[in-house]
Amino acid sequence: MEPASVKFQRRFSRVAVATLGFVSVLASVGPLAAQTRTSASEDAKQAPYPSARDLIGLTVAGSYLAARHASVDRDATAAAAFYRAALRSDPKNSELLDRAFIASLADGDIDEAVKLADRILTIDKNNRVARLVAGVRSLKQKNYAVAQQNINQSIRGPITDLVATLLSGWASYAAGNTQTAISSIDKLAGPEWYPIFKDLHTGMILELANKQKDAGVRFERAYKLDDSALRVSDAYARWLSRNKDAAAATAVYQGFDKKLARHPLVVDGIRETKAGKKLPPLAENPQQGAAEALYGIGASLTRRGGEDLALVYLQLALYLNPNHSLALLSLADLYESVKKPQMAIKVYERVPAHSPLKRNAQIQLATDLDTVDRTEEGIKILNAVVADDPKDVEAIMALGNIERARKKFADCGETYGKGIEAQASTADKPNWVLYYFRGICFERSKQWAKAEVDLKKALEMQPEQPHVLNYLGYSWIDQGINLDEAMKMIRRAVEQRPDDGYIVDSLGWAYYRIADYENAVKHLERAIDLKPEDPTINDHLGDAYWRVGRTLEAKFQWAHARDLKPEADELPKIEAKLRDGLPEDTSNAAAAEKKKEDGRGG
Repeated sequence: MEPASVKFQRRFSRVAVATLGFVSVLASVGPLAAQTRTSASEDAKQAPYPSARDLIGLTVAGSYLAARHASVDRDATAAAAFYRAALRSDPKNSELLDRAFIASLADGDIDEAVKLADRILTIDKNNRVARLVAGVRSLKQKNYAVAQQNINQSIRGPITDLVATLLSGWASYAAGNTQTAISSIDKLAGPEWYPIFKDLHTGMILELANKQKDAGVRFERAYKLDDSALRVSDAYARWLSRNKDAAAATAVYQGFDKKLARHPLVVDGIRETKAGKKLPPLAENPQQGAAEALYGIGASLTRRGGEDLALVYLQLALYLNPNHSLALLSLADLYESVKKPQMAIKVYERVPAHSPLKRNAQIQLATDLDTVDRTEEGIKILNAVVADDPKDVEAIMALGNIERARKKFADCGETYGKGIEAQASTADKPNWVLYYFRGICFERSKQWAKAEVDLKKALEMQPEQPHVLNYLGYSWIDQGINLDEAMKMIRRAVEQRPDDGYIVDSLGWAYYRIADYENAVKHLERAIDLKPEDPTINDHLGDAYWRVGRTLEAKFQWAHARDLKPEADELPKIEAKLRDGLPEDTSNAAAAEKKKEDGRGG
């Protein structure tokens, strides 16, 4: 089914993803899901969409190549614009027509995709993707007979058979044929994960047809199949609130809350059912029901390697129900997973202000704004979320993480402190991560006494946690105190994370700080194997090489560290070593000024 949480989009029901039918059609017109070549921040600095000027004067070949490049870079908006520009110059080119159609569909421009689908169907009446889109358009326009005709001729395959059957069922119900709708869905045979979708949607159809007893049977059956599926629990609880009693509805929500605590929709449901409210159905009309079918399967595909098909289903769901908050969050999450934060930002901004999920959207929106170097906007949003609810630990943590990453160490120390205070006022178990992160902020802002207390507290709460062992142990060695205990701590961290280059670097640098240069070289070489592009580790290995007399190799490592863009305050030190080497008598003094990267132990 759909993820059981929002940004918690990590937990899905037992839906086996079949890459048949639709996926092969999408693949034939070029990848919408190719790997990007740039980082998220680099991507953000590029102009993501073509302007009108970009399109003027381009040849068909130029537009086509630009569109292909945009498709590979997962920029559906640009790809659609360039394909349509090429199509205007060569309107009879069926390949361009197909590509423009698919790109418009992926971009969520369903009105344009519908126009192109109509053109495709005049050429190829059996184009199943175009049939699906035409069918969804007819559903939206309440032309249910035409909707059924088109949907029944759409794609075939384990996933797409189910979608087509559910959509056709909703069209049948809307046309006044409830029994036909139920029978057609019931007759569909397929994989073991079909029944939960079938029972959920037959329950929703029967509910709207005012066959409440029959609807309850279907919802209860779906709930017994998977009581961890959010939409099943929500639909069943809503039905119970109107047809049984508030206590039964509350119990369903509370059961889900025990599996995944504090999901916003569930928290909202518990509050309203406890107040005795009768909640409306999950879908209040056929369009919302069809959108629910498209969303449920699209969200399930998002994390199962079916991003292309998921993208199309989610866009069609939002075409039918633009305010479907879960579909919006799933779509934004999909964009984040393929490293397109700019597109995720636009989706998060569409989440309705009245939605219980708006807070989650704001937190993720702020994180993505920071990713694209719009940090102050993100901080402003998070400050507003925290001001609205000073006990919102998730928002406080997100704010602290942004401040820490941006080296606002005084600010993040204060922010994590608010999180610790907020958590102390709840029944929740204290979170060691808050103490660990605040300890880092204190250490980096030169408040070691406070940092040491927090790091020890984090280790007390989470004994043997490798990152805390590493950070505290390294910090002690860097100051020349508690050396024996510190070395033991770092060794224990390495035992748990032998392939973590930063933790292995800490061990190597610890040996360097106690002037055991042979062991320092051994472990720092291992760290370089694990993290060859890290400037700090290269710098450390250069120092160790120099101390064992391997001066040419030392200068090579320092030069490499310089070229890897080290921190601004480290660059002059590296350049000085390249010029003069290391002084004779600085085995501890010179290195004492070196500070590890935030949480990276080196």
